[in-house]
Amino acid sequence: MTPTEQIDQLIAGLDDWRGEMLSQIRHCFLEADKEVSEAWKWMGSPTWVLNGNLAVANAHKEKVKVTFAQGAKLADPDNLFNAGLNGNQWRALDLSAGDKLDKPALVAMIRRAIAYNSQK
Repeated sequence: MTPTEQIDQLIAGLDDWRGEMLSQIRHCFLEADKEVSEAWKWMGSPTWVLNGNLAVANAHKEKVKVTFAQGAKLADPDNLFNAGLNGNQWRALDLSAGDKLDKPALVAMIRRAIAYNSQK
């Protein structure tokens, strides 16, 4: 099974708000740049890659978490990140039931991550 098929299967298996949220997050990554590819890493985590890892997503019982591999090095003018704020490498966005995803801010953050990876 390809990574894309595995992510499709994961989303289909989440029959609550988490599946819809993960689908929206995925769409943002694929919209941000046509060169972004999907991977299935760390024993079952959707990961988006371009010139290195951009971010990984996980569906937990009470939240969906999107962790940017180099988030600490990215500007966050929209205050998108709300987890991992004290670390020196990653930053994350935790979303709970009822939260609205700020899609334009997420796409902008993804593009900053792509630009950062392109400079490495």
